[in-house]
Amino acid sequence: MRKTLITTAVSAALMLGACSENSAESITETQSVKTEAQISAPRGAENVLLHKSTLQDQAPQFDKLNIGDYVPAFELGMQQHKAEILAITDNAAPATFDNTLVALETTGALLSRVSRAFFNLAGLISDDNFIKIEADMVPKLTEHEDNIYLDAKLFARIKAVYDAKDQLNAEDQRLVDFYYSKFERAGAKLSDADKAKMRELNGELAKLGTEFSQNILKSFKDDVILVQDKQQLEGLSEDEIASLAAAAKEAGKEGYMITLVNTTRQPILSRLANRELRKTIWETSAYRAMDSNGPLDIKLAQLRAEKAQLLGYPSWAAYTVADQMAKTPEAVYGILDDLAPKALAKAKVEAADIQAEIAKSGADFELQAWDWAYYAEKVRQERYSLDEGLVKPYFEFNRVLHDGLFFAMNKLYGIEIKSRDDLPVWHKDVKAFEVFNKDGSSIGLFYLDPYARPGKNGGAWMDELVTQSGLLKAKPVVYNALNIPKPAEGQPTLMTFDEVSTMFHEFGHGIHGLFSQVKYPSLAGTSTARDFVEFPSQANEDWSVDPLVIANYAKHYKTGEAIPADLLAKVLKSQQFNQGFGTVEYLAAALLDMEWHSIPASTEIKDVAAFEKQALAKHGLDYAPIPSRYKSTYFSHSFGGGYSAGYYAYLWTEVFAADSFAVIGKRGGLTLENGTKYRETVLSKGNSQDLMQDYINFSGGKPTTDALLKRRGLVD
Repeated sequence: MRKTLITTAVSAALMLGACSENSAESITETQSVKTEAQISAPRGAENVLLHKSTLQDQAPQFDKLNIGDYVPAFELGMQQHKAEILAITDNAAPATFDNTLVALETTGALLSRVSRAFFNLAGLISDDNFIKIEADMVPKLTEHEDNIYLDAKLFARIKAVYDAKDQLNAEDQRLVDFYYSKFERAGAKLSDADKAKMRELNGELAKLGTEFSQNILKSFKDDVILVQDKQQLEGLSEDEIASLAAAAKEAGKEGYMITLVNTTRQPILSRLANRELRKTIWETSAYRAMDSNGPLDIKLAQLRAEKAQLLGYPSWAAYTVADQMAKTPEAVYGILDDLAPKALAKAKVEAADIQAEIAKSGADFELQAWDWAYYAEKVRQERYSLDEGLVKPYFEFNRVLHDGLFFAMNKLYGIEIKSRDDLPVWHKDVKAFEVFNKDGSSIGLFYLDPYARPGKNGGAWMDELVTQSGLLKAKPVVYNALNIPKPAEGQPTLMTFDEVSTMFHEFGHGIHGLFSQVKYPSLAGTSTARDFVEFPSQANEDWSVDPLVIANYAKHYKTGEAIPADLLAKVLKSQQFNQGFGTVEYLAAALLDMEWHSIPASTEIKDVAAFEKQALAKHGLDYAPIPSRYKSTYFSHSFGGGYSAGYYAYLWTEVFAADSFAVIGKRGGLTLENGTKYRETVLSKGNSQDLMQDYINFSGGKPTTDALLKRRGLVD
């Protein structure tokens, strides 16, 4: 996913600072800012956040950051930003594009720099220090945001430019429209009384959103399953068991420690033979953070509905979707509800096959959610004779990265990606790279943080440490975060094919940021509509299965032998297996997100589980064997991040991704010509022009759902 920073206050600081400087418990060794990767500074050392980084492309100086640097840098950053905004509003000259909009693009350098450093690291190496600072700073940042977006004098100047925008060129007009909409949607047109109410709502939303996210982070640490009897781990390989033992030891525990990934579904369930342990793991996953985040779900949904009503919208979903490609909740429900019965019908066929497999094994019980993955894997193995243990040795991490991902990017775009071991990083496992064009010119920097660990958010994401900008002559600095289980010391990292796909997916976001060639930072890189930003990432996944690419990286980590043709064929064919399940669990989450945010402001909700059940039943997806990919209490996209009423975007953009890959296939596939056209028409444009027009410029027309249905195996 494209990560959005944790609070709306931070996004505002970065929007109005707009990367303007050329640009998201006990402390353990892997968590501590003071011990890991030397992210510290000696007493009395200068606060490096107060100045531009001296590193290439102004990459953060992670080796010189100190936990005590952030608060004074935040405070000074807000002071400076306030003064810069005041200089714009107090300008006696009539408002012009240059003295108002361009001036806004160049404000907030320090606040942007410290916000990016702090909030990105807070999701990567968090500890009690980060948690406390975040809790303290978010209300102040929210107030700072409100002071800007609700400033009548500033909005009057923006409106004056907006009213005369026809004399500007297309990209300048795009920036004017962006700012005018941003201020209008923030409440700039409200009465003074309603602005006061807006401030109150924003403050409470920021506080509760931060609390929700911190509760999830705490859950990753606390909600672990500790197994004492090795026999209960039947089905796992010796390497996997060793990894669980190593995880327990690192956490100071005895036995074998199973940690959760961020989804309801836990990958380990597909291999564990012990049904009681499977049930324990599933229930720990499904009911986590219920006591702490259940009340927050209800309160956040209600407050968002109140905010939408204040701004003249019937629901938060209507407010949120209005400036996206979908435009209306009805359009979103239309595509989700159209796919739901097709997906459920396929899922029930899959369920019947699984129930038959249960009976075949001699067991006599009805299929439950914690059984699905285990018996589906047996069906898959029988149908495709595919053993995951035989597959993973052909997907060794470094080979996938260099001979797979980087190889594909070279073939498609002509780029070279070279290690930069001299650059400081935030954790010893992080890898730094520089990305070069075919002509040898430097594009920017890329960091990869591959492994799961305490203090790191779950899932996978991309974010920008520095955003590209022609105005500010800034090159991009981006990173990808994955959560691959780290193997025991000295063992290779052998990946599942899902993890391979995720690596390609996140780098799709990476090149979207790296290839940006936009003048204004607010419109650059991945700063697009949410229901467009996932298109480049999902499109990039498909290169992981391109015949030329997979032949180059799918080689045994010991012998170097290529994956046998019959085994590879089974891997690729099996990718459409269980797609009914995958589509239903995704649709359930997307519909839950929309239903939570479609409530009117007066709605009273008393029970989270009851609301979930009713919402899914409404759309025909209350099907016990397949729970929602995320339940509400750990649905970070919806309640803790920037995807509220926006989780549908993954399906919306998959239409673009599948259609575009079909177009490229007709034009010759993995060629520099195809990559160059895609880079020039889509990836380089950011949000500098109409997004649908970008796609049309690339493909020749609007996308259809035909390729998506085939991609998901929902039609023949």
